[in-house]
Amino acid sequence: MRGLDGKVAIVTGGATLLGAAVVRAFAQASTKVAVGDIDEDGGRRLADELGERVLFLPTDIRDDAQLERLAAETVARFGGIDFLVNLACSYVDEGLASGRDDWLESLNVNVASAAIATKVVHPYLLRRGGGAIVNFASISAKVAQPGRWLYPVGKAAIVQLTRNMAMDLAADSIRVNSVSPGWTWSKVMVELSGGDRAKTNRIAAPFHLLGRAGDPEEVANVVLFLCSDDASFVTGADYAADGGYSAMGPEQAQPAIPKLAE
Repeated sequence: MRGLDGKVAIVTGGATLLGAAVVRAFAQASTKVAVGDIDEDGGRRLADELGERVLFLPTDIRDDAQLERLAAETVARFGGIDFLVNLACSYVDEGLASGRDDWLESLNVNVASAAIATKVVHPYLLRRGGGAIVNFASISAKVAQPGRWLYPVGKAAIVQLTRNMAMDLAADSIRVNSVSPGWTWSKVMVELSGGDRAKTNRIAAPFHLLGRAGDPEEVANVVLFLCSDDASFVTGADYAADGGYSAMGPEQAQPAIPKLAE
């Protein structure tokens, strides 16, 4: 993809399974990457794996000072910032049982921190004459899911925040889009399935037109496209990287009417 070679990206949550795939994809495209994550062991392993092209900085995105440090040290190391990927998130969600503190924590991580990271990075993008921001939303932003209130609400807010960011930052030549993954082989899927990819694909199949969960690299490719010059006329959009989940609706990928005769 055009316009990635020699550029600089910040990826929050870049030490996770999905985040690391985004970081690797950037590195393969000759983009320098700063990774901000609370997972110090995972972040350092990723930086060791990818070498000088990747900088890891332990970062709690709920702390404005740490976000400012992440941006400043990225510029000190790589000379500027061209892209921001707001990937870090919280999956904590007990639905109706969630208390106020749970709500405030979830919205702080999933929504407010993306807004503050954008505010912090904005002056550096201006110095480069513009850039691109990709926010991570989810298929959960558009559908009701049993037992889940916090995560879907936060991701729906991210989709709206993306549109508002795109409107306000267009004059600065900064494009802002979001990506909404479907079930993707990621840290939460590994934990829930006990690391069983075949089981994950089997359970995901009826909910995805392509009959499986996605690979993290498949989502990463969408992120890179949205940052690249190939997406130069794309802003304010939410891109589904969901194997057809959002196109399907309630029918699922199985014929429903024949079940009446079973």
